[in-house]
Amino acid sequence: MTFHYRYRKQIRIIVGIIIIIGSIIGFGIYKYQTRPKKKTVDTISLKKENTNKQIQNKNQEEYMIDIKGEIQVPGIYKLKKDARVIDVIEKAGGLTENADTTVINLSKKIADEMVIIIYSKWEVENWLQTKQQEQYLQEKCKNNEEGQVENNACIDSTSTPEENNANTTININTATKEELMTLSGIGETKAEAIIEYRKKTPFQTIEDLKKVSGIGDSTYEKIKEQITV
Repeated sequence: MTFHYRYRKQIRIIVGIIIIIGSIIGFGIYKYQTRPKKKTVDTISLKKENTNKQIQNKNQEEYMIDIKGEIQVPGIYKLKKDARVIDVIEKAGGLTENADTTVINLSKKIADEMVIIIYSKWEVENWLQTKQQEQYLQEKCKNNEEGQVENNACIDSTSTPEENNANTTININTATKEELMTLSGIGETKAEAIIEYRKKTPFQTIEDLKKVSGIGDSTYEKIKEQITV
């Protein structure tokens, strides 16, 4: 009895040791299996975080813009890539009193190394007059080809400036508003003022044109070779 009892006690001890070793091995296997899963989750989170940072950095990208002309503080400015022309103007201190933005798209998005020129009222008016004059002369040329007007209505591109002036002399007593507007410095408002003046008092000499409100010596000097009475 004593012999069997002693061996049973040893068996119990061995079984206990096996159970303990098995538990340790099982716990190690569990830790090994769960560790990669946690690492995968961390990797996904890291990728998302990096993507968000890249998007944020892209949205904060800045462009260099050069703005000049009729602006309070002309120069080169740095703005975010989603800014627009109006934002550049505001950053440069705003427009001068002589600025005219009718030919500029203020809502246009900026681009890197973009140059923005703010034109003056005189420059815009002169540009519009030039376009009107071109349109008027093109129409006269078209009518000339159809035999509706005299041959000298269309300016010959091979003639000299003096010959062109002679061919396009405008009678300020009889010219239409459109014809008057082809003269340098004469816009729609001044053309209408000339017509209103001559209705009351026809022009006796070309110098009488200076009696019209808004027409001074500088304007007269520009057009005196192009007008007649």
